[in-house]
Amino acid sequence: MRLPLSKLEIFDAITRAGTLRGAAATLGLKPSTVSHQLKELEQQIGSALFIRTTRSISLTEAGRALAKTANPAFDQLTDGMESARTAGHAARGALKLAIPDLAYHLLVRNALASFKQQFPEIEVEISMTDALSDILGEGLHAGFRLGGMVAQDMIAIPLTAPLETIVAASPQYLATHGIPAVPSDLLHHNCLRYRFPSSGDIGPWTFGGPDGAYQVEIDGGVITDSSPINIELAIQGLGLTFTFRAYCTDAMNDGTLQEVLTEHLITVPAVNIYFPREYRDMLPLRLFIDHLKQHRP
Repeated sequence: MRLPLSKLEIFDAITRAGTLRGAAATLGLKPSTVSHQLKELEQQIGSALFIRTTRSISLTEAGRALAKTANPAFDQLTDGMESARTAGHAARGALKLAIPDLAYHLLVRNALASFKQQFPEIEVEISMTDALSDILGEGLHAGFRLGGMVAQDMIAIPLTAPLETIVAASPQYLATHGIPAVPSDLLHHNCLRYRFPSSGDIGPWTFGGPDGAYQVEIDGGVITDSSPINIELAIQGLGLTFTFRAYCTDAMNDGTLQEVLTEHLITVPAVNIYFPREYRDMLPLRLFIDHLKQHRP
């Protein structure tokens, strides 16, 4: 049975106003319309809902039973309408993000604390994943990806310059095993490989040459699904790692990693934050993007 919501709204207004005329004024209707709708509701229910006299109107037993649930229900509907009206338009509420390790390391790690200090009522929920998330299907507001991997139906905003790649190893490893002069020399080295957690694919080692980009089918004794772990293993002298230069800044500065094959390296597209067009005016998301832009390296 379909609920007669318009008639129930009139019933709710009468119980709050105390008169049919007062309910009509609240709803912007004619008193005759309110009276007619009330009669139809009573006929549908099969009971009188009000006792009317020339001086007053009061609820019957059936009316009190209906008001007990109808009035709180309309309060909840009113609250829901207000929540929907203000959702995303104030600096509060939930902000759910899908973030791969790279984007967290480059953009979020050093900006999240200051963002929360500035906007304490925005609840940030982070899902660490390298998958190209279905934002709407997973109930997320935004995700981070390299430029070329963003779906066409999403808005994408670049947050970094194109990213430089790097091949690096510890000085001890290179002293023991030699320094590769060209990418094909990697076939004779222990290369620390990365497996994408979402797809299960091994990350390619891609280089640039006169004919464009090409890949080298490297091998090695260790595979992980974490670039930071591969970097740690490289620092420990276990082999060479292929990763993003930004990951290795500290290790390069303190000499625990040494770069090789510099002339053969490539850049990859910038990191984008992407989100559905419906969220382009969502204030918590806009504030977060602006904050990342202000604090990006």
